[in-house]
Amino acid sequence: MRQILFFLLCLCAASILPAQTYTGKVTDEKNQPLPYANVVLLSLPDSAFVTGTVSDESGAFALKTNRDNLLLRISSIGYATIYNKVEKPDLGTIQLLPDAQLLGEVVVKGDLPKVQLKGDAQVTNVTGTILEKAGTGNDLLSKLPGVSAEEGTVNVFGSGEAEIYINGRKMRNASELDQLSSDNVKRVEMVRNPGARYDATVKAVVRIYTKKAQGEGFGFNNRAYVRYQYGWSVLDQFNFNYRKGGFDFGGMLFGSHSYNEDNKILTTETYLDKYWKQVNDIHSQSQSQNFSARLSLNYQFNENHSMGARYEFDRTPKDKWSISPMYSEVFQSGELYEQNTSNGWQKTPATTHSFNVYYNGQIGEWNVDFNADGMWSYTKNLQDMNEQYLPADGIWQEQNISSYNKDENTLYAAKLIVSRPLWGGNFSFGGEYTYTDRVNTYVNYQGILADDDSNIEESAASAFLEYARSFGKLRAQVGVRYEHITSDYYEDDIRVDGQSRTYDNVFPTVSFSLPVGKTQLSLSYTGSIERPSYWDLRSNVTYANRYTYESGNPLLQPSLINRLSLDASWEWIYFNARYTHTKDVMIQTSAAYSDDDPTITLLIHDNKYNLDNINATLSFSPVISVWSPRLTLMYLQQWYKVDMPNGKRKNFNNPIGSFTWNNNFRLPLGFMLDVDFFLQTTGEQENYHIAKTVWSADFGLRKTFFNERFSLQLQATNLFNSKEYDGFVYSGNRILGLDQQSRRRFTLTLRYKFNATKSKYKGTGAGQEQRSRM
Repeated sequence: MRQILFFLLCLCAASILPAQTYTGKVTDEKNQPLPYANVVLLSLPDSAFVTGTVSDESGAFALKTNRDNLLLRISSIGYATIYNKVEKPDLGTIQLLPDAQLLGEVVVKGDLPKVQLKGDAQVTNVTGTILEKAGTGNDLLSKLPGVSAEEGTVNVFGSGEAEIYINGRKMRNASELDQLSSDNVKRVEMVRNPGARYDATVKAVVRIYTKKAQGEGFGFNNRAYVRYQYGWSVLDQFNFNYRKGGFDFGGMLFGSHSYNEDNKILTTETYLDKYWKQVNDIHSQSQSQNFSARLSLNYQFNENHSMGARYEFDRTPKDKWSISPMYSEVFQSGELYEQNTSNGWQKTPATTHSFNVYYNGQIGEWNVDFNADGMWSYTKNLQDMNEQYLPADGIWQEQNISSYNKDENTLYAAKLIVSRPLWGGNFSFGGEYTYTDRVNTYVNYQGILADDDSNIEESAASAFLEYARSFGKLRAQVGVRYEHITSDYYEDDIRVDGQSRTYDNVFPTVSFSLPVGKTQLSLSYTGSIERPSYWDLRSNVTYANRYTYESGNPLLQPSLINRLSLDASWEWIYFNARYTHTKDVMIQTSAAYSDDDPTITLLIHDNKYNLDNINATLSFSPVISVWSPRLTLMYLQQWYKVDMPNGKRKNFNNPIGSFTWNNNFRLPLGFMLDVDFFLQTTGEQENYHIAKTVWSADFGLRKTFFNERFSLQLQATNLFNSKEYDGFVYSGNRILGLDQQSRRRFTLTLRYKFNATKSKYKGTGAGQEQRSRM
């Protein structure tokens, strides 16, 4: 009884002692935030565990206890563990330095899941897993659940195209993913519901963190690429870097020559007083040459301050599509009405200059990230077509159609993000301003289509607030973003009031994450917007043939989007479910070009009704001896009504299923074999009906030599030539059918690295949303 009484008295004494909150921030050797570091308070003198947590994305942490006489221990993989005597509640900024003893080759063994939920992100650890041997950054991302990556374009299933960040810097050039080697990647974080600090148009974010580069001096990384699909394509990319103390200078030289084809059958059915049907058999080939270069200069004054500048040049001197020829047949009420043969070409040369300067620093507890950007670019589109047709009267006729189109873009942008620890959590705020000027010039020399001289000037300003804090095991993050855009539309230097607009939008975000045993749960909501590209807002009309034109739509409105997402992970199982509501969804439709001749189809984007859909992803990724499989099942169900030829609306609610099975085998002598399968069922998405089940099989073999300095990779994509798409687009009294052909592809990649230190460049860029619209 006496022992019980003593125990109760101790509890009462402990309960009346005030609990103290200890806060701080963890950074790496570059003074960058270090997330997911283990932060533990130990009692003195026995070093017994008191409480612990992990640092958040900004490196901040908060610990609460009513104990005193404490010792702080902070550790993270690849860094030396530090111990500090706790003197006051504000622990300040603690910097971890790389542990030289942990920098060699290691194999991570343990029961940690490959896919975890951390805050707002799905985190995939790459170090020590089979994903290190995936190949390029594209190859790596394609093996993540619910992700498709090809030639620098990354799509997250159920979200859309993602923005890519590499070590906190916005990826500007699609070739950067191919430049990145998977064995240099530490982890990948995928955010399906981006928070308030990201532009409201961003549908998803993929953050890539590489391993810490060591050493100084000169290094390079060269990649040579040979591909055969429609012809032989070659690519070479040379990356170099020189580092000495706080000075860092790097660059890239890139060149490619590629061949491509676009073979398909387009069928247009038009229901007027008579039934019209047009069948186009299109065979086109292209040759493209691209050259690009990048220079970056960075100086790190000390662990708290760094600044730098980056210049990029991209030039496409040759991008020519040849049509040889396109055969068309036109039927009226089932009878042959006209035959048409078209030959010609289209050239699209382009040039882009871009420049970025940045400052990144920490003043006391305040972290400051400033970026300023400029971009100047143009794209020309020159077209020359010769059309021969046999109308109903039986007399062959001929006409020539040639046009000139030039788009000129100017962008200036600045972005500021400030953050600091606050009330046991992390508070951040910032703003961004972007000015864009888009000039479009179109001339049709024969006068069949109207000329166009239009100009869009936009000023976009935004501001955001975001706060994140942990309450025990529960982590919460809330934010709000305000965006103001003024868009002025000009025709022949005269402002058009009806097509000039002003937008004011407020977008809230909120997310919660909580571990329940070994299961990690996350729930988030995001308000966002999808703005039309400048190309979709143009006025000019492009000529395909006598019965098919394509145009922009200056009256196109943005789509407002609300997303609710649930994530869960348990060991090697991952699940995501998402509900999305889109107001005034933008879809491609076909309409009559004019009342005088409604048989001419005009392809155009338009706002049509509201769209609701549910997406679900379930992924399994166990490791079985030398076999590492990853099975991903995906499901899409929408609720959307489509206008039909009979004047009624039909529910397009048939679901789409997707099946991906990736397999990696570790073979003797250091060989790595990939065997991947993909299948997508029929179903409906927006106003598009997928009429054919699509499947493909990909194979890859990789081998490294000379202590990972030299690697050779052979890949076969769509080996059985089975990835052919067949579907129909419904637009009222018009139905557009597409039968897209495909072809298998073989690729050989050779990469050599010498002392390939990575750039310290920390610029993140500004004006990215407007740049993507260009």
